[in-house]
Amino acid sequence: MSLIETVDLCQSYGERDILKSINLEVEQGEVFALIGPTGAGKTTLLRLIDLIDMPTWGRIYFDGVDTTTPARVRLEIRRRMSFVLQKPIVFNMSVYDNIACGLKWRGVGKGKIREKVSGILELVGLSTGRNRNARTLSGGEVQRVAIARAIAIEPEVLLLDEPTANLDPVSASKIEELITSIIHRYDTTIIMATHDMSQGQRLADRIGVLVDGEIIQTGSSKDVFTSPRNREVADFVGVENIMDGVIVSNDDKVVTIDIGGRVIEAISDYAVGEEVSACIRPEDITLALSKTSSSARNSFVGEVTRAVSMGPLTRVEIDCGFPLVCLVTKRSAGELDLRKGKQVYATFKATGVHVIKRGSS
Repeated sequence: MSLIETVDLCQSYGERDILKSINLEVEQGEVFALIGPTGAGKTTLLRLIDLIDMPTWGRIYFDGVDTTTPARVRLEIRRRMSFVLQKPIVFNMSVYDNIACGLKWRGVGKGKIREKVSGILELVGLSTGRNRNARTLSGGEVQRVAIARAIAIEPEVLLLDEPTANLDPVSASKIEELITSIIHRYDTTIIMATHDMSQGQRLADRIGVLVDGEIIQTGSSKDVFTSPRNREVADFVGVENIMDGVIVSNDDKVVTIDIGGRVIEAISDYAVGEEVSACIRPEDITLALSKTSSSARNSFVGEVTRAVSMGPLTRVEIDCGFPLVCLVTKRSAGELDLRKGKQVYATFKATGVHVIKRGSS
């Protein structure tokens, strides 16, 4: 039995549908990431799961218990969860007292509080600032205090709403390290909302893609990022090469796709005549200065139209009669002298092409 289950969950404000028929199951101890663009409904769903708001329609089950129960039971369930807001609030008191407040409200003894809070301060890296007023801290430090306060009560479920959205890269990295430490140290079920798809990849066991109030795909990060269900998911998870075409042949699931007069080979069950989109991740394309002998079924000569350095990688845009974007190491870009106007061969395997039926949901 799932720890949390939502059934046909809907939420509307006036005539606007924020969430539409959300059916979701999260297992005990699982790290589940809700990824989606701003305004997709992620925060609304977290608020419903935390029982802050009541849904317009549908049910939420916590450990098998229907949460549309008397207020006393709902309160008991809420006390088994902690919610860290995107812009957390800290009280006008010391870091130590902020972290201890939930324990005090639950009547935990002073000695136990001191022992627990000291350990958590060490975990979040704030031991030396324990006596500072929390309102004097930086954004990243405030987020760490909020997470520390949330885990101090040892919740069964930790809800995180865009935990790094307002932070600089260094602070965001520290928060991710903290979340990873919590995952390894506690048997806490974590549901986190993020618009950062790579963060979902790094931290979550499973991902749900929420777009326009609907979960349109769930699965492992590999499933979602390499086999997007439709074009909306492909666009969101960063598949930059999405080309529309028509299947013109299918020989034992090796299909040929006509893309404006050029053909791409891929692996697919779709029949001849199907209108499809061919998705190729930039990192699955290799570049060379001459045509090489390879088992890869797709090789196109093209001209570099742009090359941009991105740290250890270089993003290369190529015109092959259709546009292609690929990622190569900075070293490879230098060795190939990739610059505007350079002629190169772009090669990728048929197995590296993910085929989506156009108009699929």
